[in-house]
Amino acid sequence: MTFLPSSATLTILSLVLLVVGVIFSGAEARPRAFFVFGDSLVDNGNNNYLATTARADAPPYGIDYSPTHSPTGRFSNGFNIPDFISQQLGAESTLPYLSPELRGDKLLVGANFASAGIGILNDTGIQFVNVIRMYRQLEYFQEYQNRLSAQIGASQAKNLVNQSLVLITVGGNDFVNNYFLVPNSARSRQYPLPQYVKYLISEYQKLLQRLYDLGARRVLVTGTGPLGCVPSELAQRGRNGQCAPELQRAAELFNPQLEQMLLQLNRKLGRDVFIAANTGKMHNNFVTNPQQLQSQWFITSKVACCGQGPYNGLGLCTPLSNLCPNRRQYAFWDAFHPSEMANKLIVEEIMSATLMVAVVRTILEED
Repeated sequence: MTFLPSSATLTILSLVLLVVGVIFSGAEARPRAFFVFGDSLVDNGNNNYLATTARADAPPYGIDYSPTHSPTGRFSNGFNIPDFISQQLGAESTLPYLSPELRGDKLLVGANFASAGIGILNDTGIQFVNVIRMYRQLEYFQEYQNRLSAQIGASQAKNLVNQSLVLITVGGNDFVNNYFLVPNSARSRQYPLPQYVKYLISEYQKLLQRLYDLGARRVLVTGTGPLGCVPSELAQRGRNGQCAPELQRAAELFNPQLEQMLLQLNRKLGRDVFIAANTGKMHNNFVTNPQQLQSQWFITSKVACCGQGPYNGLGLCTPLSNLCPNRRQYAFWDAFHPSEMANKLIVEEIMSATLMVAVVRTILEED
């Protein structure tokens, strides 16, 4: 990772807007394509088309989503992380890959392959039954490229994918909905936590290598947030409002090893393809000192805006749930997921100079 002094931040962000935002000049200007892989943090509606309980297609989800103010399949009161990245790229939001609207020129925007409930491992989220596991998301990516080639030709399709921006967010469910899902889970009996984390990292590396083999050349890879501090874990495992220590330890083991693996993978490839986006740092800011977060004022990072039980952390967000009136002031929308405002701040952190220097460098090298 390359670090810049703060005086260079505006220069880099200007370069980002100039170089990342537009591939071509003039009347045919088009933002770079954007592809999204991962779990519910970045799913924008694929699970709407699946027979699964991992869905966000009923109110009050989407209550602040512009312009419809209705559920979209995003696990948010409004926009999620991919939406705000698309806005940074000057592009419309990507459609879910399973959406029948993803055809024609919409294919040129990119696609979102993410699916709520999934993890790095195939056995993560088995309770949700019919979800798009990571290997299948990558198969869909290959299928997408075949569809794109049929429309614009193989050479142009390859260029579009090579020049695109990719986001992948996965890993949290491998702890929450696998290792720690029940006491003495199969995975916890198989591995002590440190060995389980090493296993996850090795399996994640295989997925990222496959993503590279499929043409991805600029990939933002997020770590996990403070898993033990989400309202669900405060309600079920925390004591006196304190974060659940075992899940916090999982995140503390996972994130540094993920960053180290990305560095090693980049060295193997001989180029900076995979860039660690430290969303965990921003999440931790919400938890440790939410009222001093830039100029934003979250009144709580413990209680979810929508839910029931302690910290609104039990069960699903439904029309019968408690619903806060001041949603911009809550770090968490539901028991697990950030609010729209938190997602916005997370993307601002992703787009900070530390990350974007690496993005700009690769773009300038290739363009």
